[in-house]
Amino acid sequence: DANKFLINTSGGKFIPFDNKEEQNWSNPFAFIHAADTQFGMYEHFVEKRKDNYGWHREIAWSEQLIADINAMTPKPKFLVICGDLLEAFPETEPKLREKQEKDFKNVFSALDIPLLCVCGNHDIGNTPTEDTIATYRSSFGDDYFSFWCGGVYFIVINSQFYENDSKVKQLSAEHETWLEQQLEYVKREQPKHSIVLQHIPWFQNNPDEPKNPWNFEKDIRTVMLKKYYDAGIRHIYCGHYHRNGGGFYKDMELVVTAAVEVNVQNDGTTPSNDHGYRVVKVLDNKLEHSYYELGTAPSSISW
Repeated sequence: DANKFLINTSGGKFIPFDNKEEQNWSNPFAFIHAADTQFGMYEHFVEKRKDNYGWHREIAWSEQLIADINAMTPKPKFLVICGDLLEAFPETEPKLREKQEKDFKNVFSALDIPLLCVCGNHDIGNTPTEDTIATYRSSFGDDYFSFWCGGVYFIVINSQFYENDSKVKQLSAEHETWLEQQLEYVKREQPKHSIVLQHIPWFQNNPDEPKNPWNFEKDIRTVMLKKYYDAGIRHIYCGHYHRNGGGFYKDMELVVTAAVEVNVQNDGTTPSNDHGYRVVKVLDNKLEHSYYELGTAPSSISW
């Protein structure tokens, strides 16, 4: 029932963890990092259907993801989907997107742990507008926010502002002011771990790689990586690439997780079948993460 779906973000907060006790470290915990559920991508992208494309495969893959997570012991703290929740763009296919959204909410209402949604380019448009961002916020909650969880500080950004903010300069400026405040807060409070969650990665494998459709221009990339690092951020988790990737800027790790739904091979167009997600273990002095294809992760999480 889509009516059971909870919008977990409001007022710049992630509601399930909005209490002061979460600022304190007690024990190791895990969270699930997934990306690009993108209901409708297979028939639209792989089968090239332009109209009336469906998403029964994506529903089945997401149901497997949820079954995997619900069987885990101890329970992960939350599931984050790092962007591109749905395939249909809000500005060009609003009616189709409404149907995809209803089915997404119906499927994910069965999840036993809190769901954290990060907005991607398919969720607010490649060139977002005030209307597409407002629509996203009404459907899924805030497009950027921060929260403490188990003594760890998480910052969720709207990465599309750094790709194309030509129609939302004011909203982009507000986001940048907020992010500067967040980074100052991290620098001041020095959490045990500080983690950024975003859709588009600054890079796929190397901070010096050239610009391509899956990363950012090198100028903004260099500026933002330095800002993160200087504030004390050491972990960034992303999606968008539809393949696993990642690398390091100094000793700050950027992790790119492949899609729950359609992934592609290195040519960027040929589909692959390694649908999956990442189990991230947050330990006292480090983070450990492992990628699992759907249906293969162990049900017991050990430290």
